[in-house]
Amino acid sequence: MEDLHVPGGPGAPRGLRVPASELVEQFSRSSGPGGQGVNTTDSRVQLSFDVGTTSALDDVQRERVLDYFGSRLAGTVLIVSTSEQRSQRQNRLAARERLAELLREAVMPAVARRSTRPTKGSQRRRLEGKRRRSQTKSGRRRPGEQD
Repeated sequence: MEDLHVPGGPGAPRGLRVPASELVEQFSRSSGPGGQGVNTTDSRVQLSFDVGTTSALDDVQRERVLDYFGSRLAGTVLIVSTSEQRSQRQNRLAARERLAELLREAVMPAVARRSTRPTKGSQRRRLEGKRRRSQTKSGRRRPGEQD
């Protein structure tokens, strides 16, 4: 197994390289497609990565990843499982791709939302909708009831 390469982006401009020694793969029988072969091959892959002890992340990135995943972590270990494909090799590749994408998203700094004002058109449409709804409900009143 080779090192996992995470492409560069915000939070990790040069990308990340996770050493293969820090990734733990476990295999088990999959409940997915495979016909009779599903009962004999261990095609399901669980890829584990310990965020707390890795050398691939600096302290700032580690904090971002821990905050991003929160309750999804088992302690400080991130686990990715795949069983979509029939072959173990394809599931191993899919798990590595998914882990790389998750890490890339997690190391990105949070972007603060800039508050904007509602447009005149959206305010007008909202009030027109409220007027129509009010007329619909007032039409349901019993005859003789007035405001």
